[in-house]
Amino acid sequence: MSLPEVVSREAWLAARKELLAREKELTRLRDALNADRRRLPMVRVEKEYVFEGPRGSATLLDLFEGRRQLIVQHFMFGPDWETGCPSCTATTDVLAPRLLEQLAARETSFALVARAPFATLERYRREKEWDIPWYSSYGSDFNYDFNVTLDEAVAPVQYNYRGADELRAVGQTWLLEAGAEAPGYSAFLEVDGQIFHTYSAFARGAEPAVATYQFLDMTALGRQEAWEEPKGRADTPRDAVPDFAA
Repeated sequence: MSLPEVVSREAWLAARKELLAREKELTRLRDALNADRRRLPMVRVEKEYVFEGPRGSATLLDLFEGRRQLIVQHFMFGPDWETGCPSCTATTDVLAPRLLEQLAARETSFALVARAPFATLERYRREKEWDIPWYSSYGSDFNYDFNVTLDEAVAPVQYNYRGADELRAVGQTWLLEAGAEAPGYSAFLEVDGQIFHTYSAFARGAEPAVATYQFLDMTALGRQEAWEEPKGRADTPRDAVPDFAA
């Protein structure tokens, strides 16, 4: 990775002001996008999903824990895996208890959902010393219906709102392997005992939940991931993404 050019304070200030104008533009665009996200239509969840959790069987409504909203992190952990996805694990590692408390204060619950059996998830949770609600969706359609377990033999494949042909066209053929697991987040709203699906984000669209990245994006070395600046070219955009996150 190439380092930034060394310049005078005056040159740095001029470049910084130019970047500031773009940052302000992005802030305005983000505010408008967030407003549009809040106005996105919602869909009633008709199916009765059953999960396995720390208190036994649980419905999707149980995951709300009496609050109005629920955010689910679709954690990549297949039924026959011994450990969870490293990236999902890193994301979960930075979920501090205070963050969950702040969500709860705003009538929003947070839960991890993965397809591995609950006993496997519980063992992994204890190893990581996490105190976050975690549920197994093994045996239910939940992961397939929300497009994070992909198997054409079970349901039409779609990931990040791309169908199978579109995924092939962008080189994401690994997602078409039977039983492929993929990450994401889904948001739900409870109204008079009914559950509505309001939003789902996948790939880079799910990154706002990773607070660490927001800090690293402020630094000269960025996220320090192998794909960030391929072949060390200084002219490569710093937000270049791998095929997985396209």
